[in-house]
Amino acid sequence: MTLPGDFVLRRSADVPVDTLVRLVRAYEEDSTGTAACTREDVLLAISHPHYEDHSWCLTGPGEELLAWASLALNGGTDADAALTVRPGPRSAAAARFMVLHLLDRTDALALSYGTAFGLAVGGVLDGDTVLPHVLEDTGFVRGATIAQYDVDLSRPVTPAALPHGGHIRPAVPAEDADALHALHVRSRARGPKTHDPALFRARVRRLGEISGFALLMEIAGHPVGHVLAQAASGQGRILEAAVAPASRGLGVGLSLIAAALVELRRRSCVRALIAVDTSQLLAPEALHRALGVRRERSVTYFHRDPEW
Repeated sequence: MTLPGDFVLRRSADVPVDTLVRLVRAYEEDSTGTAACTREDVLLAISHPHYEDHSWCLTGPGEELLAWASLALNGGTDADAALTVRPGPRSAAAARFMVLHLLDRTDALALSYGTAFGLAVGGVLDGDTVLPHVLEDTGFVRGATIAQYDVDLSRPVTPAALPHGGHIRPAVPAEDADALHALHVRSRARGPKTHDPALFRARVRRLGEISGFALLMEIAGHPVGHVLAQAASGQGRILEAAVAPASRGLGVGLSLIAAALVELRRRSCVRALIAVDTSQLLAPEALHRALGVRRERSVTYFHRDPEW
């Protein structure tokens, strides 16, 4: 594919982490008015086993970073991509080039593996006026929307009542990885999932290396839900809350999220972003009240079916 104008495509591994952080924060601030990305967020993203060979940056004059894209195979039928484009007069051209580049790389992976892959592009914030149009113009359709709730942790967090017989404990990756993965895959959350158990174990291990932790809830000794969270630079992240389908409606998810917030506050976090698939909430207003949500933003996933 021919690069337009004075764009230069390079390996993301050659771009400093702090430069990537500044790009994401500029995108967040332009789309939502608030920047939340931390260095630890980016370190977690670039630690994926496929990152070094399947991630690219697009630069313009003066080596200004215009866009950052990455692609990963997680054992499912889709290749999962993340794409961030710097706001400005060149954003539409940069976005279009990177989307076409991701499609070309997905086709190359399909030929290599001998199977067709769809492509899911995530991380598109509500308020982005460029990327949704570029994606839809190139054959993508809107898929899952994940809400990110901003919660104030400067005041004590009230633990939620546990379901009858429920017990929450820290998950031990070496011992609980299979149980965590089973809950992750079976959960009805609509966002991209890591179907490959080895990749999921690596994800949990990386999380633990970057100020993260996992909590597991059991009822009568059976795993019924988990939460993955991260504490960094005074900010917390609840990255995933998964509940077994048979245990929905018992308060498992709320109990796990509240327990994670208590732990994040103990780790000196003053705010937290909670990723929630709102389509799976039985009582979203109750969750708002229980958590004391200050602000909310939406992250949309776009999907393109394979062409084979």
